Amino acid sequence: MERKLAQMLARNPLRMDYYKRYQEIIADYNREKDRTTVEATLAQLAELAASLDEEQMRAAKEGLTDDELAVFDLLFKKKIGKADREKLKQASRSLLQSVQALVAAMPKWTENTSTQAEIKVHILDTLWQALPRPPFSDEEADELSEKVYEYVWHRSASAGAGSWAA
Repeated sequence: MERKLAQMLARNPLRMDYYKRYQEIIADYNREKDRTTVEATLAQLAELAASLDEEQMRAAKEGLTDDELAVFDLLFKKKIGKADREKLKQASRSLLQSVQALVAAMPKWTENTSTQAEIKVHILDTLWQALPRPPFSDEEADELSEKVYEYVWHRSASAGAGSWAA
């Protein structure tokens, strides 16, 4: 379970609530170890495991890779229509592909301020063009570009994560 959670968090830091829930279950278990508590803990762990499996399948249901889903989750806005949701999926796909291509051409980009700036500008420019307007505003595009940049930096810095380069 812990290994699965670590893999999921490495791919999508927005899944931290699953890890926190796991920690709560373990803390409860460690406080009391009577039979009822052990049974309840096992039931909670089984429920958490099922929700992890469901979360991992969500990318396939959305027609996205895990990384595309992470970007989509960062960009997602409640109360958007079906057409805008599809535009957001496409924006997530194209943004991720273009950023990965850019990052791949920049060895150790996280250590150089000019390459960091280039990635930031690329993300912002891409989101300004790709996000559906409305429902997204210029201010939201700016905020979302920061979130996506942080995600890209984190994924690049955590070496060994697929095609991401640091």
